[in-house]
Amino acid sequence: MFGLGPLRATNVLSGGLLWKCPWRLSPFQKYRQRKRLQAVDSVISTLETSLAKQGMTISALQRWRQEMPQEHELLARDKYTIFDRKVKRYRKSIHKLPKWTRVSQRINPPGY
Repeated sequence: MFGLGPLRATNVLSGGLLWKCPWRLSPFQKYRQRKRLQAVDSVISTLETSLAKQGMTISALQRWRQEMPQEHELLARDKYTIFDRKVKRYRKSIHKLPKWTRVSQRINPPGY
């Protein structure tokens, strides 16, 4: 009855909540990601210097320094993408990850 004109029924696919997730990070998101990585680096260095003044060391901090690169040593693809074995080229943009502002993954499997 109302098939044509302004009173036609809306398409089911165009209704509901529309999730808009851009396919790349904005420059502001990249800036904040770099600042988060730098904040972690500064906490580690502060702990190391304060423990060194007391003549103590923690094996977890030493292991972190040996295994994890600092923010300035990371490549851009390691800062802004994450390894995912389910994705076609094994890399997924970091903002596609749930709770990506809390996750800190700096090392990936060898070759990726």
